[in-house]
Amino acid sequence: MKKNYAFKKKSAHNVYLFTIKEYLFKITYDNYHTTAIRLITTNGYFWVVTKTVICMKYLFAVLTILFINICFTSVFAQNIPVYFELGTTQESIQSSAEKVKNALTTDGFKIIGAYNPGNQENLYVICYTRTDLEKIALDFEDRGALGATLKIGLKNEDGTVKVSMLNPIYLFNAYFNKNIEKHEAELQKISGQAIAAASVFGQDIKPFGGELSKEKLHKYHYKMMMPYFKDAEVIAKFSSFNEGIKTIQENLEAGTGNTKKVYELIYNDKKTAVFGVALLNEKDGESHFLPIIGDSHLAAMPYEIILQGTTASTLPGRYRIALNWPELTMGTFMKIMSTPGDIKKTMEKVTQ
Repeated sequence: MKKNYAFKKKSAHNVYLFTIKEYLFKITYDNYHTTAIRLITTNGYFWVVTKTVICMKYLFAVLTILFINICFTSVFAQNIPVYFELGTTQESIQSSAEKVKNALTTDGFKIIGAYNPGNQENLYVICYTRTDLEKIALDFEDRGALGATLKIGLKNEDGTVKVSMLNPIYLFNAYFNKNIEKHEAELQKISGQAIAAASVFGQDIKPFGGELSKEKLHKYHYKMMMPYFKDAEVIAKFSSFNEGIKTIQENLEAGTGNTKKVYELIYNDKKTAVFGVALLNEKDGESHFLPIIGDSHLAAMPYEIILQGTTASTLPGRYRIALNWPELTMGTFMKIMSTPGDIKKTMEKVTQ
């Protein structure tokens, strides 16, 4: 009989992670009493928190009741939130970021980059991935590698650091579209584990930034005549994959176009590479457009270049910005009307 549950203790804190099939329970305890139970379905659609004090010997019974209740009631929301607020802290951004990074690495994720969007000291983004996620992402031929990078944002507001993350399953449904079905169970598990691992500053997870259904994400575009995921913009062609890697790396190292490399993922066997690019031009980069559209969504950054074979491309700003700010009004969008074109021009400079 196939084992469909697992139970392990996180060494850093008095926390247990208990999984039954695709359901992840994160349990915080003090001595012999459970002080909080959080249920996170690994698709990120639903979570439950209870602060009831429960004797540890009754814990399994409580979990069983929760599991049965979930299975037989229609508690799952149909829409997928874009972001989760993971808590707040009075610690510095640097200290907070280190705690998040340590929690992620403890749970098997690897940190691939971090930076201050727009060179703003009060904003910080952590980029991370995991080997199983990379393998799955590469199985999607149409720029699937873009879905291999997960992101967490930290924002300092008057001494309080707010920690947030881009919902992994939102990203997966947008980038892998309806083809997600062949890896959906695995991706749901990765999503839930990413949410649980990053939740180090409190027991409440709050969605924000809007929400979309799976069906809309699979064929997302902001308005009529606006681009889809499949309408990626080709920005350069090279004589070889290695030439493309060398050109992009050298330009990012030189800061061409007021850019900086945040991370890179290179898969030589697949002739695929992804570069996270900081847009640091004060006139048209992140410090210009993020305050207008909302820097609370900073976990959408950095922007990416993907190299597949000899072709470098990037997602259209009118798609990628809208996807990560789905509640953006047309009026606000008009205030950054030049931004999609500015980003494309910058990415072209990086690939020349």
